[in-house]
Amino acid sequence: MIDVRDVIFEYPGKRALKDVSFQIASGSITALVGPNGAGKTTLLRCLSALDEPFSGTITINEIDVIEHPRLIHQKVGYLSDFFGLYNTLTVRQCLIYIAQIHRIPEADLEAKVMLAANRLEIAKYLDIKAGTLSRGLRQRLGIAQAILHEPQILLLDEPASGLDPEARMNLSDLFLRLQAQGMTLIVSSHILAELEDYCTDMLLLRDGRILEHCVTHKEDLDTAQQEHQVLIKLLDFQEHYLDMLNKIETIQQVTVRRNAIECVVVGNEQTLHWVLKTIITREMPVCGFIVQKKRLQDIYMDYAQGEKAGDISK
Repeated sequence: MIDVRDVIFEYPGKRALKDVSFQIASGSITALVGPNGAGKTTLLRCLSALDEPFSGTITINEIDVIEHPRLIHQKVGYLSDFFGLYNTLTVRQCLIYIAQIHRIPEADLEAKVMLAANRLEIAKYLDIKAGTLSRGLRQRLGIAQAILHEPQILLLDEPASGLDPEARMNLSDLFLRLQAQGMTLIVSSHILAELEDYCTDMLLLRDGRILEHCVTHKEDLDTAQQEHQVLIKLLDFQEHYLDMLNKIETIQQVTVRRNAIECVVVGNEQTLHWVLKTIITREMPVCGFIVQKKRLQDIYMDYAQGEKAGDISK
């Protein structure tokens, strides 16, 4: 569990984090999103005990980050946006060096190196110099170094920056594997589409403040009152179809879009089945019934536009 309360961080002449508070559950993958200058990197550095906030508290698994930074370094792995590698060293030598920094006993060193290399699927490159690796493999080596001491928390700042589509897809698979192995991840990124497949939460940061912390994957929650955005495609449209849908109590926010109707169905999958069966029984000419998953980008834009509207109204 990560617990952040009332954190303030200041650079000379600028307050980068303003009363930031949130909690992140163990085993989650959280997307940290926001525009440039929002304070994402500063927040990650505070979580990893590399920077100390002006005020507030941060605890990770009940350990105070500010009071016990060295202990946090053992529990947390961090990969910055612009990270460096020792290009003249082999991949193996890079990993051994990091293992020694973490004071991993000599007897365990080779096993730890192989575990990290296998996790990142770079074992076959162990005897190749880091300076000859592709961008994607350098990124994998950077993450291998960050998890070599088997941290409970992994913090990644723009990990997919500069990667091609195939490498980004491989990175998504990697994050899901690490989560399955018990790791909690926070991933900062500008590219929301790449976060869709693996993030369970979204933390929206703007101008140093937390705008929203929302759950994006709700499979493990009570689904009785879930809202499903549904597009009903029709062979033809007639006005009385709207009245018909509005009289069904599980349907809300009915709007027309050409020969289709958009609405929100409140309930679970059985509710969706019942709604479809009901409208077909009432002879509505349905040719498509599409449950639309709300994308991370849509969620982000909803909050961002709402915030801008709030600023305008002040």
